[in-house]
Amino acid sequence: MINSILITGISGFIGKNVARRLIQKNRKITALIRPSTDLDRIEEFEKKINFAAIDLADIPKLRDFLKQNSFDCIVHIGAIRGGRKFPKQTYFEVNVNATEQLLINALKNNCRFIFCSSVGVFGAIPNELPANNQTERRNDNYYHYTKIQAEALLQKYVLQGLNAVIIRPAITYGIGDFGFPFTLTKLIDKSLMFIPDKNVMIHLTSVELLSQAFAKLIESNIIPGTAYNIADKKPVKLRELVNFISNELKGKEFPPKKIINKKFFQYGETISRILKNETWISRFELISKSWFYDTNNSYNELSLKQIETIPNFKVVTNWYKSLTK
Repeated sequence: MINSILITGISGFIGKNVARRLIQKNRKITALIRPSTDLDRIEEFEKKINFAAIDLADIPKLRDFLKQNSFDCIVHIGAIRGGRKFPKQTYFEVNVNATEQLLINALKNNCRFIFCSSVGVFGAIPNELPANNQTERRNDNYYHYTKIQAEALLQKYVLQGLNAVIIRPAITYGIGDFGFPFTLTKLIDKSLMFIPDKNVMIHLTSVELLSQAFAKLIESNIIPGTAYNIADKKPVKLRELVNFISNELKGKEFPPKKIINKKFFQYGETISRILKNETWISRFELISKSWFYDTNNSYNELSLKQIETIPNFKVVTNWYKSLTK
């Protein structure tokens, strides 16, 4: 019986949506938040969740907190995401060392552990499609490297008896996220988007689906060490998604003149690699190469609601329109 939960990352897009689902049950929830967190970002949880002001990069303070507290379940979502301007040491402290402290606490207290990793463990563009649990791991940037290391630590503690599972979200979309899906929508609206003249398949994740997966793993029996790739039921063609967004925003198809030779994206990626700009490398890759994942065990074992990216992506276009009125 899960009565008490510790959650990290509650001020972020995924963590906030997971927390909204968790508070629907009558459980005692504690959330770790950075001391510098803007309280407006977590105001909706003020009377429903207990907050502990601890930076995941502050390992001694985190360790002291964990020595004094135990929980039935730890939901670890907090991390420094890729493309952020932090020193590598800070990335490692937050994404790896803090994860290990939480794993140690969970093992000691016979606590369930649900870890939010990333499909980035396969690299931005996997070597195998659809990427699956046997696919080669690729540390093509430091963020992905830290997630690979954190997953390895989790599996080490599973061998010692830890009851833990891994959730790997694909790029997630929904109201409140300003990442890739929102940027794609904005660029199409501003007539600044170009796509390559090739078939590109992409695999996104509705945040509704993702939060459902977390809830299922809290409430159901789990097989320790299992990893679940979470994404919408099937990938979509980038061109079809772009057309859908264009029709939603402008009432017409994406202009054919903005479908250009794929070599320009190859040039852009090459220049970005020379400049060692991870953000732009990722941007060029995500719209010029296919990336999709094997999600069969997620749907079969967790009985997830099947969501189709098209037309569900309308939640993003409607939200975007509400912001630009």
